[in-house]
Amino acid sequence: MSDTPGASSMQHLHHVGITVASLDAALDFWERFLEKPPRWKTLLERPYLGAVTGYPGVKIKGAFVDLPGGVVVELLDYQIDGRVPRNDVTADPGNVHLCLKVEDAAKAWKHAVACGARPLTDGPVDIDGGPNIGARAAYLRVHDGVTIELFQGPPV
Repeated sequence: MSDTPGASSMQHLHHVGITVASLDAALDFWERFLEKPPRWKTLLERPYLGAVTGYPGVKIKGAFVDLPGGVVVELLDYQIDGRVPRNDVTADPGNVHLCLKVEDAAKAWKHAVACGARPLTDGPVDIDGGPNIGARAAYLRVHDGVTIELFQGPPV
């Protein structure tokens, strides 16, 4: 065994961080979509934040949103001037999407739209090739150009 840390020292995904233009606007979607409030919400004003983020003296409005299955989404609203929202184009370098496995893609899609998500299609589409053949999926924009994918696995 090597003393050098590597992939074998990693345990699991701890959280997914998403920078938002407005914490309240982002929480408006997530609370309605998940039908529960965030686990934690606060204004972060700690010296370590500047060192970690590269913005000395930064203040961040933050919240932890618990997804089913144990993954946490950390919403971060940096309180600094000059922030520009990213383009909400999926093909842009640096764009990340959050894929949520669902039991019924059509039902989840309708619920997401009712909660304010902007659909990119008229509903989930059938996956007709590759390792997920027979599955159904849909992309939706939720806030600040953030994309969620609703994924219903193939029938067994």
